[in-house]
Amino acid sequence: QVQLVESGGGLVQPGGSLRLSCAVSGSIFAILNMAWYRQAPGKQRELVASITSGRSTNYANSVKGRFTISRDNAKNEMYLQMSSLKPEDAAVYICSAWYSSTSNYWGQGTQVTVSS
Repeated sequence: QVQLVESGGGLVQPGGSLRLSCAVSGSIFAILNMAWYRQAPGKQRELVASITSGRSTNYANSVKGRFTISRDNAKNEMYLQMSSLKPEDAAVYICSAWYSSTSNYWGQGTQVTVSS
């Protein structure tokens, strides 16, 4: 059973930085493809960034150059380093993992608030 637990959210001022973490239980972390999604009130869930088991990365245009996704297979963790945060980045950030079309796992999310 794969479980995902996010942490690191909080309140930050515009222009500030946060680092989100996603801890993954189980022994298959190395083969998992991982992603961060976010969902703001009244908006659809959107893909923020993804990283494959081979460490290929992809970013939404809105966060390119500001966010960095990474993973540590030794710690079974994935990270999202967020810089130059804007009010429109405020959302619940949700960790996702998959290794096949029938295996998709989700965390509960961590709240990011960007406000002065």
